[in-house]
Amino acid sequence: QVQLVESGGGLVQAGGSLRLSCAGSGFSLDYYTIGWFRQAPGKEREGIALINSGDGSSYYIDSVRGRFTISRDNAKNTVYLQMNSLKSSDTAVYYCAAGFAIRGTLVPAQYDYWGPGTQVTVSS
Repeated sequence: QVQLVESGGGLVQAGGSLRLSCAGSGFSLDYYTIGWFRQAPGKEREGIALINSGDGSSYYIDSVRGRFTISRDNAKNTVYLQMNSLKSSDTAVYYCAAGFAIRGTLVPAQYDYWGPGTQVTVSS
């Protein structure tokens, strides 16, 4: 059974850090581009970072670049999102998603598998 599960969300003060994990089961994440998305109340789902399969190159949207870092541990079949200098505007449900045969895109429809999400709340 193919499954993605996020963990590591929670409540943190502004300026703090969290590390989100995206664990895969039933398939190998290293063959997939993994994206992190978030959705705040009343807003559309937004792609914020991705790590490509193969060379492991990454991409970030402007609002998180320099604060967030995406990485993968193929031995653990897990992708991480290290989030530093968190702001109240980062409050959202965070999702990871896996896309096969895609590269460099954060269009949600391009991704094949999704996790259920984990809540991140940043208090100001």
